[in-house]
Amino acid sequence: MRMLRLRAYFDPEQTAGTHLDHDLNEALAQNNITCISYTPIPTRGVSEEVYQEYLKRKNKVEQLYNGYIIVNRFRMFREKKNPIQRAFRYFLCSIREYQLGIRATNIDFVYSSSTPPTQGMLSALVAKKLSKKYGKKVPFLFNLQDIFPDSLVNTGMAKKGGIIWKIGRKIEDYTYDCADKIIVISEGFKQNIIAKGVQEDKIEVISNWVDLFSVRPIEKSQNELFDELGIDRTKFIVVYAGNLGESQGVDEIVDTAKHLSSFEDIQFVIFGGGVKFQEFAKRINDENISNIFITSLQPQNKVSEVYSMGDVALIICKPGTGNVGLPSKTWNIMACNTPIIASYDVESDLANVIKKAGAGYCVNPGCAKELADAIETAYKDWKHGNINQLDLRKFVLCTASKEICVQKYIKIFQNMQEN
Repeated sequence: MRMLRLRAYFDPEQTAGTHLDHDLNEALAQNNITCISYTPIPTRGVSEEVYQEYLKRKNKVEQLYNGYIIVNRFRMFREKKNPIQRAFRYFLCSIREYQLGIRATNIDFVYSSSTPPTQGMLSALVAKKLSKKYGKKVPFLFNLQDIFPDSLVNTGMAKKGGIIWKIGRKIEDYTYDCADKIIVISEGFKQNIIAKGVQEDKIEVISNWVDLFSVRPIEKSQNELFDELGIDRTKFIVVYAGNLGESQGVDEIVDTAKHLSSFEDIQFVIFGGGVKFQEFAKRINDENISNIFITSLQPQNKVSEVYSMGDVALIICKPGTGNVGLPSKTWNIMACNTPIIASYDVESDLANVIKKAGAGYCVNPGCAKELADAIETAYKDWKHGNINQLDLRKFVLCTASKEICVQKYIKIFQNMQEN
């Protein structure tokens, strides 16, 4: 079986789904499924030296995972932060991926993820062209990780009803119409696209997963991050790890910490990155907020240490932005047996998971007082030794373990060829 995948990024580039791609590639090789990918030479998150090394390579084809993952790279200038330049680069990459994709031979189906937003439409066009070329149907499978243009509206980059939103909706509808099967990461995603006219029988819900062998609870006494960062193990630790951007509403963390400043043994530990990281750190420093410690994001192999530090872990969003999916960090937190306190839309997938698993509290987003009250409740339970020993890992095992979710993907891939 041969899959064609057009990709905006590939290892050694690091994206939010890098570990998912690695696990999926391993499973493809184990099940004798060959994936032919076309992608630009790496640029995101790699050094200039690495970029130049790939630029100079004469052989742009890599055969990985015992030859089952074939990566064909093409030359492209480096990705910059400027959104106009980035969009222009996406456009050029799409043209080149289309040119290369329609030349592919013996393809059984085309598979695409939703990043960048035009990738699904591009892959649908290639699948149509290959169907015409082969004289038979070449199915198109779409993996929806981010709902565009809803995500742009949530981050304030577009207005509902505006020109960007209208263009995004056209791209979205075309992609859904062309897809023979759509994989979504949550029930909320499923209901979102059903409301946009997608037939329910073409949708499969498969959560993004966590590897329970690599993400696990670590006792505070054994957690080396406390020593590396100089954090007091005896305090009640409130951890936040993730992007500090427009949709997170991170100022709420500062306001919440202020509400709890009288509790000397409550310590917030923030592992952050993103567009508002420097601004956030500056505010903490300028306002001399002593119960917040902030540092940069830790590497992927430190996930267990990060979330095991916390007596509770925070998940934050701005009001109205929590209905576009379940944050992938949810499963990492629960895999460390750490309770969650979420300031999140109370009708969201996250709120439902927290309630179903008994994983913690979900309060209305944007209200620092409510968030502070929830943290104070958890703190008082901790102070009096009334914390239940949660087995959140068991819930993750049944819902979002690597083994279960990856096998669901493989079954869909195999059915694509049969259909």
